[in-house]
Amino acid sequence: MLHDVETRSVSPVFVGRAGELTALTDALARAHAGEPQALLVGGEAGVGKTRLIEEFVDAACERGAFVALGGCVEIGADGLPFAPFSTALRSLSRRLPGELAAAAEGQEGELARLLPELGDVGSHDSSNEESTARLFELTARLLERLAADRTIVLVLEDLHWADASTRHLLAYLFRTLRRGRIVVVATYRADDIHRRHPLRPLLAELDRLRTIRRIELPRFTRAEVRRQLTGILAAEPDAALVDEIFDRSDGNAFFVEELVVSRESGCAPGSLTDSLRDLLLVRVEALPEDAQRIARIVAEGGSTVEYALLAAVARLSEDDLIEALRAAVGANILLAVPDGDSYRFRHSLVREAVSDDLLPGERSRLNRRYAEALEADPSLVRADERATRLATYWYHAHAPAQALPAVLRASVETRKRYAYAEQLRLLERAMELWDEAPAEVRDSLRPMDYADAYPSCGHDPETTPLSYLDLLAEAAYAARLCGERERALKIGKMALRLLEGEGEDDTDRDPLRAAWFWTERSRLVSGLGRSDGWAEIATAQELVKGLPPSGVHARILVVAAGWGMLHQPGPESLAAAERAVEYTRLVENEGMELSARLTLGTLQVSAGDREAGLATMYEVRDRTRALGLHHESARAHINLSHVLENLGRSQEAVDVAEDGIRLANDHGLLDSQGWVRANQAESQLSLGLWDEAQRNCEWLEQAGTRSKPRGSATLRLAQLAVARGELDVAERWLAAAREHFGDADPMPQYTVPTMQVELSLAAAAGRIQDVRTVLAAAAETGFPPGTHREGWPLLLAAATAEADALGLPAAAEGREESIALLRRCVRGLATPAPVWVAYSLHSSAELDRAEGRRPVELWAETVAAYEQVQRPYPLALARHRLADALLAEGGHREEAAALLRDAHGTAVRLRAHPLREDIELLAARARLSLTTPDSAPEPGPGGEAFGLTPREQDVLRLVAAGRTNRQIAEELFISPKTASVHVSNILAKLGVSGRGEAAALAHRLRLLEPAPQGA
Repeated sequence: MLHDVETRSVSPVFVGRAGELTALTDALARAHAGEPQALLVGGEAGVGKTRLIEEFVDAACERGAFVALGGCVEIGADGLPFAPFSTALRSLSRRLPGELAAAAEGQEGELARLLPELGDVGSHDSSNEESTARLFELTARLLERLAADRTIVLVLEDLHWADASTRHLLAYLFRTLRRGRIVVVATYRADDIHRRHPLRPLLAELDRLRTIRRIELPRFTRAEVRRQLTGILAAEPDAALVDEIFDRSDGNAFFVEELVVSRESGCAPGSLTDSLRDLLLVRVEALPEDAQRIARIVAEGGSTVEYALLAAVARLSEDDLIEALRAAVGANILLAVPDGDSYRFRHSLVREAVSDDLLPGERSRLNRRYAEALEADPSLVRADERATRLATYWYHAHAPAQALPAVLRASVETRKRYAYAEQLRLLERAMELWDEAPAEVRDSLRPMDYADAYPSCGHDPETTPLSYLDLLAEAAYAARLCGERERALKIGKMALRLLEGEGEDDTDRDPLRAAWFWTERSRLVSGLGRSDGWAEIATAQELVKGLPPSGVHARILVVAAGWGMLHQPGPESLAAAERAVEYTRLVENEGMELSARLTLGTLQVSAGDREAGLATMYEVRDRTRALGLHHESARAHINLSHVLENLGRSQEAVDVAEDGIRLANDHGLLDSQGWVRANQAESQLSLGLWDEAQRNCEWLEQAGTRSKPRGSATLRLAQLAVARGELDVAERWLAAAREHFGDADPMPQYTVPTMQVELSLAAAAGRIQDVRTVLAAAAETGFPPGTHREGWPLLLAAATAEADALGLPAAAEGREESIALLRRCVRGLATPAPVWVAYSLHSSAELDRAEGRRPVELWAETVAAYEQVQRPYPLALARHRLADALLAEGGHREEAAALLRDAHGTAVRLRAHPLREDIELLAARARLSLTTPDSAPEPGPGGEAFGLTPREQDVLRLVAAGRTNRQIAEELFISPKTASVHVSNILAKLGVSGRGEAAALAHRLRLLEPAPQGA
């Protein structure tokens, strides 16, 4: 190895970049204070990104930070999965061995996928869709723990070469790092980011995150080029040289260096060709022949080439190799890598120029020699890189017989590391090589070695050769797991064409395999929002009908039962779940059986068999935890928290959800954490823990990965905004929820609450006809078994809207029909738990109020029902209405005052402004105190509480009766213009946006009625 070889051409003086360096050091200071920092540094090739990072790293080290650098590795046109993170973590492991081991404790098997030195890779569960998210979450937690009491600087260079898994992990860290003294800096070559470059979408996504600072390096000015030349030449350059170098380099720092070296070597800049490649190659071609040969070998070997591997490929004597390397390093063409026994080009532009200059036959020959050397001695490279590099070398050597098995082995290794995007790329390469590889090579391959997506059914995997359909199944599965759903659909479509007899070989027809692909297609079209996926499941069921028991058949039944649970809960779905349980037991697949039993238990609770269903669900939770089936155990927590809320046992639901969040955190199950947090937020809303629910929902909106949990979070935020009177905010959250849910895969648990928010917003705006339209749509769809939890709040909101609209002229048409429809729905909706009995009583009382009655007994019964369950907000609503009914009846002032004080306390605590407003106005009209029984009465009745003058109250009364400005003017003997001014003032004082909303508010608050009379 050569380290201290003299090099030249680099200026010892750091030129310019003061603002950019300040931005980096400021970020370091903020990180040292405990605020994680993320920065992107971009610029064209050669503009000086690496030099800026070197200066920043020196500054960070002087301030006591631990710096870990990792570069994205390019081998041919390929990147190694997670390469920069592996390198950076390896650096931290060397410098902080004990601390890193402590931070990774308990998760070594998972984190070994990034850093093999931590131990053996944990078991690979191909059915676990959260594997990648789990690895990402554990990586983020590892970095946060390391940075808890020391400053860590993580630098990832050459992001333009990053593999998809690296890009996804970086995006995850940028979004989720919230604690620790850590700075993450990533660099990329901006001029390489063309319209279709895979990094471009990531940059666009990161631009939307306000927590990320983006730094773009411009080219040097003429003055900066002069200072750079002064540093390189150790003397002040003359003006003519500065002009010439500046014109030729156009301010690119690397080109300045190359032009100076060419000049110093005796080649005047003016004599050089204008070709950029020739400029970069001129010094390489000036090297001795052996050194040129070494440069060509290193250029084809990848970003970095190990000395031992280079020696095996070069086939020079050790002395000749050392001399050749000395010449290349001395000319500043190659550099010895400080942290290892390897070499790389000083600048990637030179490597690319040398590689592009290779002849086609020369390129394939070099790759073959790399592959042969690596097969002869696998220890020449690190174990975590071996399979991918060997596959790449054989592929570029154009040797299908060797490349196909190597590519398949590499795909298995990437799958074990959860690098599904790289697995997909390798599998597509295998599909490309399939027909080119000799038949005897294909016949020697076995599914058990290379494929695990499709279960072995009907053949012995140890003796049956790997088929092209096995490759398609594995590729479709990998595409879905890495988020390439469109690609997965195309691969599945190709497989189904072969299976339906459109291929050349009729032996490809296989109903079991076709059913597997149809089931996969169901998940894809649902995930893409194309449909609900049932047609594809039904097709799969038809294909396996009458076939012997198999894992595929069992899986289809489990998927069908799960679909029924979400979309059509009822007797048929319950029977389907029972069949799924029986079949999974028949094929002796306990994992699928537990999944089916969880679905069955959920449906049993919905069907009314509560204790049996809950017992089954708790058994599944405990068994999955004992077996280490963390994904299914998390699903048990999701379903349990859901059904407990269905039963009105909200505190139990919160506790189960909290346990599920801990489980998800412990095992990095980010998707599962999203679902369980969404359930917990709903139960917290029920319990009056509104701020806690809001925090949960905001976390989900920011960090959630799946659209449905994020939709649920935004829907809860919309409900919360409505209850707090923030109608504009509620509209925005409702629009976000609709976008997250889409309209191709409707589920009652989302569609009904969405309609309830829409209905509540219409009611708040005085649009009673819109309220009725939404109600009619909900009633037409119906409320299937198990949807009472969603149905009762909607019916209550509609009944309240009708009651508040009593007396409004605009509400007269269709009023009787709407109330009759509501009564039918109230009679028909199930009340399987005390909380829903309370909702039923509440809805009936509001319907009586909508017909002009104030039934004290029914309101008292409603209050008593709510007092037996934990529902503070609806209890406060009912107490307010009971107080109103008591005051209207006459007498009962002390009882009414106590009810209003309790309700007011709840409204203040929850910041439920509309309810608080209603209570305060009723208390003011009745001259009741909301503080203590002996306090002075509240001021001003009716409209006076809003500052309305007597004339404005007269105008409001006519607005509420549906009069126009002209009609108001005629009745009050004023001009239409004066009437218009009064109406504008009224709208401003009431804080509403239109006449209909003003009329609705006046009726709801009874601003125009005389104050209640007490005995």
